[in-house]
Amino acid sequence: MCGIFGIILKSSASISAKKLSALLNNLYTFSESRGKESSGLHLYLPEKGKSWTLKSESSASRLLKSNDFNHIMKVSFDETCPSRQQVVSAMVILGHSRLVTNGAASNHLNNQPVQSGQVTIIHNGIVVNTDELWEQRPDLQRKSQVDTEIMAAILNDYLKKEFDGISATHEVFEKIKGAASIAWVHDQSDSMILASNTGDIYYCLLPQEQGIVFASERYILEQSIKKRTDSSSFACNFNAIQNLSAGKGLVFSTRPDIQPLFFDLFNKTIQAQDLTGPLNRTIQTYQLLNEQGLKRQRKLDKVAKPHDSSLLKYNESALKSLKRCSKCILPDTFPFINFDDRGVCSYCNSYKPHYANMHQTHTKNAFINSLERYKRTNNSPDVLVPFSGGRDSSFGLHLICKEFGLKPITFTYDWGMVTDLARRNIARMCGQLGVQNILVSADIYAKRKNIRNNINAWLKKPELGMVPLFMAGDKAFFKIVNQLKRQTGIGLNLWCANPLENTDFKSGFCGISPDFDKVRLDALSFSRKIKMVRYYMNQFITNPSYINTSLIDTGKAFLSYYFEPREDFYFIFDHFIWNEDEVNNLLLGEYDWETSPDSPSTWRIGDGTAPFYNYIYGTAHGFTEFDTFRSNQIREGAITREVALEHVLIENRPREESLRWYLNTLDLDFNDTLRKINQLDKRGLHQ
Repeated sequence: MCGIFGIILKSSASISAKKLSALLNNLYTFSESRGKESSGLHLYLPEKGKSWTLKSESSASRLLKSNDFNHIMKVSFDETCPSRQQVVSAMVILGHSRLVTNGAASNHLNNQPVQSGQVTIIHNGIVVNTDELWEQRPDLQRKSQVDTEIMAAILNDYLKKEFDGISATHEVFEKIKGAASIAWVHDQSDSMILASNTGDIYYCLLPQEQGIVFASERYILEQSIKKRTDSSSFACNFNAIQNLSAGKGLVFSTRPDIQPLFFDLFNKTIQAQDLTGPLNRTIQTYQLLNEQGLKRQRKLDKVAKPHDSSLLKYNESALKSLKRCSKCILPDTFPFINFDDRGVCSYCNSYKPHYANMHQTHTKNAFINSLERYKRTNNSPDVLVPFSGGRDSSFGLHLICKEFGLKPITFTYDWGMVTDLARRNIARMCGQLGVQNILVSADIYAKRKNIRNNINAWLKKPELGMVPLFMAGDKAFFKIVNQLKRQTGIGLNLWCANPLENTDFKSGFCGISPDFDKVRLDALSFSRKIKMVRYYMNQFITNPSYINTSLIDTGKAFLSYYFEPREDFYFIFDHFIWNEDEVNNLLLGEYDWETSPDSPSTWRIGDGTAPFYNYIYGTAHGFTEFDTFRSNQIREGAITREVALEHVLIENRPREESLRWYLNTLDLDFNDTLRKINQLDKRGLHQ
């Protein structure tokens, strides 16, 4: 889940040092959107027998300003472009901007580029069977936690036995599970190999095949080329940008007499000796560790403080004794609830079934047929799919690929609370389906700081209506989809939330009555929006601690969620029946989808915030999102009331492991935070 990019030039390339520097800087700058937590560079001069590797525990923009980076560029230009006007010696530049997944950035071995022996590799994606592969290969030495290292180790070991880069790449992709788009070089070769099982590599051949430029996204590559300085002799137009489609590889040699060679990652019937044998020379290598950002990262990665598990309260007998609706399971502590003389709640009496008049096959086919007008005829992507890695978006992606006949590009907005479990499931789905995933990464350090500030403010004066403020940072999702539509030229965007997930009680705690007539899950009438603004303004006045660094971000979130245009925008499960058993059976059976060890449910396990706010709601009022979800299932006739109650009494139990991760990530004391939340329990529900 990172940004990879690079430039490979043959000795004949007519490009000045100034233009090359501008292009590389642009690639770093635009790729930073995919991860700001670490960055790196590998610069290799095959004809000179020299290479430099630089790893930094900070963002790409900071890397560009570092003395180490500028030193490497100067020294390498002295070797390859002494007049600064034209390249006279071949060079390979691999760059990386990382969102930390496996392995802390404070350990430089976890940062990219990753090296094993004589192989250097950069990688976008996640390998989900890393530990299994290391166990299978005890002869290989593991030095880090990052998943990329196993690929480098397999490549390096294979090339010791047979110097064939294509076969070595075959070996890697046959063994890994998950998503991988890679670029790698061997310091005894004059070739570089690109490969992807998801299609997350775009490239552009320079005129006369003097070189190649590549990046993780078409937009990144396009903008990097467009923004270059002085384009008179370095022409590379939009039409020249191509996609390395899923399951394909590309060998690019720096030798002027060898043409680029494409190959199939999963087809060994066509063999080609792309590496003409080791160069058998001693290469001078220089490795630098840039310390910018290390202090900040160490603070984020510090060991969690001791925690007291006994502070987690859950009184099942008290929860069973709550007065609940005789039809669903909502308790009398629910906002705006009242009961008729039969004991049926107002939510049940006002509920309008989504699926009562739907025929699964007919309505589904009608919806699929309605999307025909969006299909492109040139095999290019025709739909954007927001992809959180949760169960509904995973199941929805399966349908879009396998039943809708559409070619999607998925996108994930990582605002700091996307769990590694969710990222691994994203990799599983995209890798198996061969689907691109655009990662848009926020400034995670700043986002987490904002969350921490708001939780600390909330703990001073707890108001349940302010709990959604903790999730304000992720609401940019709706603005990002419109940005991506402009960047990709794709109009259609399909969302996979199901209507049973309606959680009106969150706005209910703001004093806003439920809207039983709303036409869409995310809809809120104008008058209710005004009431919500007034509620928040009043809270800011009565609790000035909310006026902190997060305020601008919160305002943007509100505008994005409630006012960002929704065009060619559909919730797919508004148009055919969502069935929980079907979803779970498919994901667990066909995709080896990962579940959380601290939850019996497949829902809300990829969102790091959900265990925290559900503990708050459960402590204060004896219900969580699961009560609303199961109640909607009852109203739709999907489950019985008895089964629903059995489910929630298990699903509402505190998720200790997830709560520890969340509070530690935000640098909040586990014990102090829970003590303050537990004071909300005025009914003995969690004693």
